Amino acid sequence: MREKRIGVFVCHCGLNIAGSVDVARVVDEIKDYPGVVHAEHYIYMCSDPGQELVRKAIREKNLDGIVMSNCSPSLHQTTFRNLVSSEGVNPYYCEVANIREQCSWPHAGDKETATRKAVAIIKAVIEKLRRNISLIPLVVPLTKRVLVIGAGVAGMQAALDIADGGYEVVLVEKSPYIGGHATQLSGTFPTVDRVPCLVAPLMAKVASHPNIKLYAYSEVEDVSGYVGNFRISIRKKASYVNEEKCNLCGLCFGNCPVKVPSEFDRGLSQRGAIYIPFPEALPQRPVIDTENCLHFNGGDCRACEQICPEGAINFAQQDSIAEEKVGAIIVATGYELFPSDGIAEYASDPDVIDGLQMERILSPSGPTAGEVRRPSDGKVPEQVVFIQCVGSRDPEHGVSYCSRVCCMYVAKQALLYKQAVPAGQAYIFYMDIRSDAKGYEEFVKKVVDEEKVLYLRGRVSKVFRDGDKLKVWGVDTLTGKSIEILADLVVLATAMVPNAGAKELARKLNIISDQYGFITEAHIKLRPVETLTAGIYLAGTAQWPRDLPDTISSASGAASKILSLFSRKELLHDPMVAAVDDEVCSGCGQCVSICSFQAIELDPRKKVARVNEAVCDGCGACAVTCPSKAMRHKNWTARQFFEIIDVATAEYV
Repeated sequence: MREKRIGVFVCHCGLNIAGSVDVARVVDEIKDYPGVVHAEHYIYMCSDPGQELVRKAIREKNLDGIVMSNCSPSLHQTTFRNLVSSEGVNPYYCEVANIREQCSWPHAGDKETATRKAVAIIKAVIEKLRRNISLIPLVVPLTKRVLVIGAGVAGMQAALDIADGGYEVVLVEKSPYIGGHATQLSGTFPTVDRVPCLVAPLMAKVASHPNIKLYAYSEVEDVSGYVGNFRISIRKKASYVNEEKCNLCGLCFGNCPVKVPSEFDRGLSQRGAIYIPFPEALPQRPVIDTENCLHFNGGDCRACEQICPEGAINFAQQDSIAEEKVGAIIVATGYELFPSDGIAEYASDPDVIDGLQMERILSPSGPTAGEVRRPSDGKVPEQVVFIQCVGSRDPEHGVSYCSRVCCMYVAKQALLYKQAVPAGQAYIFYMDIRSDAKGYEEFVKKVVDEEKVLYLRGRVSKVFRDGDKLKVWGVDTLTGKSIEILADLVVLATAMVPNAGAKELARKLNIISDQYGFITEAHIKLRPVETLTAGIYLAGTAQWPRDLPDTISSASGAASKILSLFSRKELLHDPMVAAVDDEVCSGCGQCVSICSFQAIELDPRKKVARVNEAVCDGCGACAVTCPSKAMRHKNWTARQFFEIIDVATAEYV
């Protein structure tokens, strides 16, 4: 192997490095190190003049190995590799010696130690660089189609942004209709717009867009492949209704003898076993609920089939599997509410309801047509108590996090209640009011000042039935007094939790979910809509509790990432990945089980491991695990590690 001509460039980083490290001394010690033919220092190597110094040295000294001694590789490694590449040097012959975060900062008060350590770090990186091999980025073909999982507001917005950009979107929704929980809402905050006026046009655009292929009442069955080339299996659940024959006459709805609580109205109304969830639902097609249909539970009922004039009912219909190929995936699986029945302090009572049930009561399209009536007897409630943080910020009974939207939707619901029942009184028990977005604080103030809603800072200890009323025991921590209210209706602002099945979906996609089940982003600050699996992105409340503006922003952010990805003809993948020595590999399979990215499989014929380089993330776990040392990491070989260790520990041996 020809000895590399190495140049070392030491950055002052202002005083970030030079304040703790004697950079001139570092250069003096490094310039005579074997293989180094050039060494110099400069105040800011990442600046244009600093980069020009590197260019000049490469040309004049014929350098083919570069060590940049500066800050973390995560900041400027790409900058410097692009720089050396523009001068004809292989970018993987450029390495970064981190003498800021790993040296000058931790040893800010000890210049001698910091300087000696900086020299050792640079020597160690030189030894690694000596044995680096020339690499070329891997070219990965790109399928310019997108899978969006979940057709709530986030999924619909992301799908529309991408479809409007000219790319085909496969949109999968597990329920029979699109729109998500937004279709259940009575209004928005702080403008109190009616949600159907906002969501219905979005739904109509999605349902009719030529670039959107909609799979409603379907679920993702299996996912394989990698960024640019995912293969998706989608289970299309049987609706038992022939969509082409059904003319939506509605005769089957009235003829069905079964009545069960409506999920859309949160149990406040009833539906049949064959149903459309709500009149504006898209797609407009009935489905049969096999869990409650008499025909599917041992009965001989065929009421819907017998009355259908078009013969659209087909009890023999089966689930089917559709296969799709896409290049990227957006997860927008939405949220559910924390079940309040697990909290003993609040009675299980028809007049103790959750936030979405209150939304349906307040909605003009709800079960009471917008009239505020309590579920138990239909009376207009004159005293309504709202309890915030039920299950939120309460690790003992629920979850420890704040659900972010409760403070504002409770204020909105109190406002709408007062507008519907002017003589009524609304009480809100709260811990803290978190009105932290544009117009939110002013909205809460308006609710207090104009609608005379009474805010009480404190927890509610118990809610129980007392005759025709609900007795609420609480405390006002501002006055230190106990409070007892005889309420007609109690609304619990329960925690927002991940959608059921989110963890199982994360397993299929090979992405990470947190302790609660929300999907985890790659970096909460720098990569907030990406996952650690390349090509898979996040939108809306699949990631964390959000209100509508934040949800739409995150969806458009994920869509913009994919549009940027699709702007290329093909993908380039980092070639610093795992490789197998076939002659040494015993085919034990330990590397297969340890790989978090599912990038390794056993060749069934040769009985050796095979690495899918397009999927491999270069983490090195397989190389560490391999008992026969057949698995190695390109440019991070065992020999390189040993050389680094020898240099780094030379002072102590």
